[in-house]
Amino acid sequence: MTDVTYETVLSEIVDEGVRCITLNRPGSLNAMNRALIDDVARAFERANADAQTRAIIFTGAGKAFCAGDDRREHVHPTSEEEARDLVKAIQRATDAIVLGHKPVVGAINGWAVGGGFEWAINCDFPIWATSARGFFPEVSLNLFVTGGVSSLLPALVGLNKAREMLFFGDRYGAADLHAMGLAWKCVPDAELMDEAKATARRLADLPPLAVRAMKRVLNATAMTDLRRAMDHETEATIAGFMDPETTRRLRDF
Repeated sequence: MTDVTYETVLSEIVDEGVRCITLNRPGSLNAMNRALIDDVARAFERANADAQTRAIIFTGAGKAFCAGDDRREHVHPTSEEEARDLVKAIQRATDAIVLGHKPVVGAINGWAVGGGFEWAINCDFPIWATSARGFFPEVSLNLFVTGGVSSLLPALVGLNKAREMLFFGDRYGAADLHAMGLAWKCVPDAELMDEAKATARRLADLPPLAVRAMKRVLNATAMTDLRRAMDHETEATIAGFMDPETTRRLRDF
Protein backbone atom coordinates (compact mmCIF):
# COMPACT_ATOMS: atom_id res chain seq x y z
CA MET A 1 0.00 0.00 0.00
CA THR A 2 1.47 3.32 -1.05
CA ASP A 3 1.02 6.57 0.82
CA VAL A 4 -2.61 7.67 0.70
CA THR A 5 -4.11 11.12 1.14
CA TYR A 6 -7.77 11.24 2.08
CA GLU A 7 -9.89 14.38 2.23
CA THR A 8 -9.21 14.84 5.94
CA VAL A 9 -6.51 12.30 6.85
CA LEU A 10 -2.92 11.63 5.80
CA SER A 11 -1.59 8.07 5.74
CA GLU A 12 2.09 7.57 4.96
CA ILE A 13 5.00 5.25 5.64
CA VAL A 14 7.47 7.18 7.83
CA ASP A 15 9.91 4.34 8.49
CA GLU A 16 10.23 0.75 7.36
CA GLY A 17 7.08 -0.99 8.56
CA VAL A 18 5.79 2.13 10.36
CA ARG A 19 2.78 4.04 9.04
CA CYS A 20 1.60 7.39 10.41
CA ILE A 21 -2.10 8.23 10.19
CA THR A 22 -2.60 11.95 10.79
CA LEU A 23 -5.86 13.80 11.33
CA ASN A 24 -5.51 16.66 8.87
CA ARG A 25 -7.98 19.43 9.64
CA PRO A 26 -5.62 21.68 11.60
CA GLY A 27 -7.68 24.82 10.94
CA SER A 28 -10.52 23.20 12.91
CA LEU A 29 -8.27 21.59 15.54
CA ASN A 30 -9.00 18.31 13.74
CA ALA A 31 -12.60 18.44 14.96
CA MET A 32 -14.79 15.57 13.82
CA ASN A 33 -17.07 15.97 10.84
CA ARG A 34 -18.53 13.04 8.92
CA ALA A 35 -15.71 13.06 6.37
CA LEU A 36 -13.08 12.75 9.11
CA ILE A 37 -14.91 9.91 10.83
CA ASP A 38 -15.20 7.96 7.57
CA ASP A 39 -11.61 8.70 6.55
CA VAL A 40 -10.23 7.45 9.88
CA ALA A 41 -12.12 4.18 9.47
CA ARG A 42 -10.94 3.73 5.89
CA ALA A 43 -7.33 4.66 6.68
CA PHE A 44 -7.08 2.16 9.54
CA GLU A 45 -8.85 -0.58 7.61
CA ARG A 46 -6.41 -0.19 4.73
CA ALA A 47 -3.43 0.00 7.06
CA ASN A 48 -4.49 -3.18 8.84
CA ALA A 49 -4.74 -4.95 5.47
CA ASP A 50 -1.37 -3.61 4.25
CA ALA A 51 1.53 -6.08 4.39
CA GLN A 52 4.08 -3.22 4.47
CA THR A 53 2.54 -1.76 7.63
CA ARG A 54 3.54 -3.46 10.89
CA ALA A 55 2.84 -0.63 13.35
CA ILE A 56 0.73 2.53 13.17
CA ILE A 57 1.21 5.99 14.68
CA PHE A 58 -1.99 7.97 15.18
CA THR A 59 -1.68 11.74 15.65
CA GLY A 60 -3.16 15.11 14.72
CA ALA A 61 -1.75 17.90 12.55
CA GLY A 62 -1.31 21.32 14.09
CA LYS A 63 -2.21 22.36 17.63
CA ALA A 64 -4.58 19.54 18.62
CA PHE A 65 -5.10 15.83 18.32
CA CYS A 66 -8.88 16.12 17.94
CA ALA A 67 -11.17 18.73 19.50
CA GLY A 68 -14.29 16.56 19.36
CA ASP A 69 -17.39 17.30 17.33
CA ASP A 70 -17.03 20.14 14.83
CA ARG A 71 -19.54 22.67 16.09
CA ARG A 72 -19.35 24.68 12.84
CA GLU A 73 -20.23 21.66 10.69
CA HIS A 74 -22.46 19.78 13.09
CA VAL A 75 -25.46 18.22 11.34
CA HIS A 76 -27.85 16.98 14.00
CA PRO A 77 -29.63 13.75 12.99
CA THR A 78 -33.32 14.33 12.36
CA SER A 79 -34.34 10.67 12.40
CA GLU A 80 -33.31 7.50 14.20
CA GLU A 81 -32.05 6.15 10.87
CA GLU A 82 -29.70 9.13 10.42
CA ALA A 83 -28.53 8.88 14.02
CA ARG A 84 -27.80 5.17 13.71
CA ASP A 85 -25.84 5.72 10.51
CA LEU A 86 -23.65 8.35 12.20
CA VAL A 87 -23.01 6.34 15.36
CA LYS A 88 -22.22 3.19 13.41
CA ALA A 89 -19.67 5.19 11.40
CA ILE A 90 -17.99 6.28 14.65
CA GLN A 91 -17.98 2.70 15.95
CA ARG A 92 -16.56 1.47 12.64
CA ALA A 93 -13.51 3.67 13.22
CA THR A 94 -13.09 2.29 16.74
CA ASP A 95 -13.39 -1.26 15.44
CA ALA A 96 -10.56 -0.62 12.99
CA ILE A 97 -8.31 0.95 15.65
CA VAL A 98 -8.95 -1.33 18.63
CA LEU A 99 -9.76 -4.63 16.95
CA GLY A 100 -7.52 -4.22 13.90
CA HIS A 101 -4.45 -6.43 13.54
CA LYS A 102 -1.74 -3.77 13.82
CA PRO A 103 -0.56 -2.15 17.09
CA VAL A 104 -1.37 1.55 17.34
CA VAL A 105 0.87 4.14 19.01
CA GLY A 106 -0.97 7.34 19.88
CA ALA A 107 0.93 10.63 19.65
CA ILE A 108 -1.56 12.84 21.48
CA ASN A 109 -0.93 16.57 21.07
CA GLY A 110 -3.03 19.48 22.32
CA TRP A 111 -6.71 18.85 23.02
CA ALA A 112 -8.38 15.43 22.88
CA VAL A 113 -12.08 16.08 23.49
CA GLY A 114 -15.10 13.79 23.34
CA GLY A 115 -14.70 11.56 20.33
CA GLY A 116 -11.08 12.68 20.06
CA PHE A 117 -10.47 11.53 23.64
CA GLU A 118 -12.09 8.23 22.68
CA TRP A 119 -9.65 7.81 19.79
CA ALA A 120 -6.73 8.52 22.12
CA ILE A 121 -7.98 5.82 24.49
CA ASN A 122 -8.41 3.43 21.55
CA CYS A 123 -4.63 3.43 20.97
CA ASP A 124 -2.58 0.51 22.29
CA PHE A 125 0.34 2.72 23.39
CA PRO A 126 -1.00 6.26 23.98
CA ILE A 127 1.85 8.76 24.39
CA TRP A 128 0.71 12.21 25.51
CA ALA A 129 2.59 15.48 25.09
CA THR A 130 3.02 17.32 28.39
CA SER A 131 0.70 20.15 27.31
CA ALA A 132 -2.06 17.84 26.02
CA ARG A 133 -5.44 17.75 27.77
CA GLY A 134 -8.57 15.65 27.49
CA PHE A 135 -12.17 15.49 28.72
CA PHE A 136 -15.60 14.05 27.99
CA PRO A 137 -18.42 16.64 27.62
CA GLU A 138 -21.00 14.06 26.48
CA VAL A 139 -23.15 13.68 29.61
CA SER A 140 -23.41 17.47 30.02
CA LEU A 141 -24.73 17.56 26.45
CA ASN A 142 -27.33 14.84 27.10
CA LEU A 143 -25.33 12.42 24.96
CA PHE A 144 -23.30 9.26 25.53
CA VAL A 145 -19.77 8.14 24.82
CA THR A 146 -18.92 5.80 21.97
CA GLY A 147 -15.64 4.19 20.95
CA GLY A 148 -15.93 1.30 23.40
CA VAL A 149 -15.01 3.76 26.17
CA SER A 150 -17.65 2.37 28.55
CA SER A 151 -15.56 -0.83 28.60
CA LEU A 152 -12.05 0.49 27.90
CA LEU A 153 -12.02 3.31 30.45
CA PRO A 154 -12.93 1.22 33.55
CA ALA A 155 -10.38 -1.38 32.46
CA LEU A 156 -7.67 1.29 32.33
CA VAL A 157 -8.44 3.53 35.33
CA GLY A 158 -10.94 1.59 37.46
CA LEU A 159 -14.68 1.98 37.77
CA ASN A 160 -14.71 4.84 40.30
CA LYS A 161 -12.35 7.03 38.24
CA ALA A 162 -14.26 6.18 35.06
CA ARG A 163 -17.48 7.34 36.70
CA GLU A 164 -15.82 10.62 37.69
CA MET A 165 -14.48 11.24 34.19
CA LEU A 166 -17.69 10.39 32.37
CA PHE A 167 -20.32 11.91 34.67
CA PHE A 168 -18.59 15.18 35.53
CA GLY A 169 -16.61 15.87 32.35
CA ASP A 170 -13.63 17.30 34.25
CA ARG A 171 -10.58 18.35 32.25
CA TYR A 172 -7.37 16.39 32.79
CA GLY A 173 -3.78 17.18 31.91
CA ALA A 174 -1.35 14.65 30.51
CA ALA A 175 0.46 14.20 33.84
CA ASP A 176 -2.84 13.36 35.57
CA LEU A 177 -3.77 10.91 32.83
CA HIS A 178 -0.37 9.24 33.12
CA ALA A 179 -0.69 8.96 36.89
CA MET A 180 -4.08 7.26 36.58
CA GLY A 181 -2.83 4.81 33.93
CA LEU A 182 -4.68 6.18 30.93
CA ALA A 183 -1.64 7.68 29.21
CA TRP A 184 1.10 5.08 28.67
CA LYS A 185 3.77 7.78 28.63
CA CYS A 186 3.89 11.55 29.07
CA VAL A 187 6.77 13.32 27.29
CA PRO A 188 7.81 16.92 26.52
CA ASP A 189 5.98 18.31 23.49
CA ALA A 190 9.13 18.54 21.40
CA GLU A 191 9.86 14.84 21.95
CA LEU A 192 6.38 13.49 21.16
CA MET A 193 6.88 12.31 17.59
CA ASP A 194 10.39 10.98 18.22
CA GLU A 195 9.08 8.89 21.11
CA ALA A 196 6.12 7.69 19.03
CA LYS A 197 8.38 6.70 16.14
CA ALA A 198 10.82 4.89 18.44
CA THR A 199 7.96 2.93 20.02
CA ALA A 200 6.44 2.08 16.64
CA ARG A 201 9.89 1.02 15.42
CA ARG A 202 10.21 -1.43 18.32
CA LEU A 203 6.76 -2.85 17.56
CA ALA A 204 7.46 -3.12 13.83
CA ASP A 205 10.63 -5.11 14.57
CA LEU A 206 8.74 -7.78 16.52
CA PRO A 207 7.34 -10.93 14.83
CA PRO A 208 4.02 -9.81 13.32
CA LEU A 209 2.17 -13.05 14.04
CA ALA A 210 2.95 -12.82 17.75
CA VAL A 211 2.11 -9.09 17.87
CA ARG A 212 -1.22 -9.68 16.17
CA ALA A 213 -2.07 -12.53 18.54
CA MET A 214 -1.03 -10.57 21.63
CA LYS A 215 -3.19 -7.58 20.70
CA ARG A 216 -6.17 -9.82 19.98
CA VAL A 217 -5.88 -11.92 23.14
CA LEU A 218 -5.20 -9.01 25.52
CA ASN A 219 -8.23 -7.13 24.21
CA ALA A 220 -10.40 -10.26 24.42
CA THR A 221 -9.43 -11.06 28.01
CA ALA A 222 -9.09 -7.56 29.50
CA MET A 223 -12.29 -6.23 27.86
CA THR A 224 -14.54 -9.26 27.58
CA ASP A 225 -17.66 -7.20 26.84
CA LEU A 226 -16.21 -4.68 24.37
CA ARG A 227 -18.57 -5.57 21.52
CA ARG A 228 -21.55 -5.61 23.87
CA ALA A 229 -20.47 -2.27 25.34
CA MET A 230 -20.26 -0.74 21.86
CA ASP A 231 -23.77 -2.01 21.07
CA HIS A 232 -25.11 -0.41 24.26
CA GLU A 233 -23.23 2.82 23.49
CA THR A 234 -24.80 2.93 20.04
CA GLU A 235 -28.35 2.67 21.39
CA ALA A 236 -27.72 5.20 24.19
CA THR A 237 -26.18 7.72 21.79
CA ILE A 238 -29.05 7.37 19.31
CA ALA A 239 -31.53 7.99 22.14
CA GLY A 240 -29.59 11.11 23.11
CA PHE A 241 -29.63 12.45 19.57
CA MET A 242 -33.41 11.99 19.40
CA ASP A 243 -34.08 13.94 22.63
CA PRO A 244 -34.94 17.64 21.97
CA GLU A 245 -33.01 18.59 25.12
CA THR A 246 -29.80 17.53 23.34
CA THR A 247 -30.34 20.06 20.55
CA ARG A 248 -30.62 22.88 23.07
CA ARG A 249 -27.53 21.81 24.98
CA LEU A 250 -25.45 21.41 21.83
CA ARG A 251 -26.49 24.87 20.67
CA ASP A 252 -25.39 26.40 23.97
CA PHE A 253 -22.10 24.45 24.29
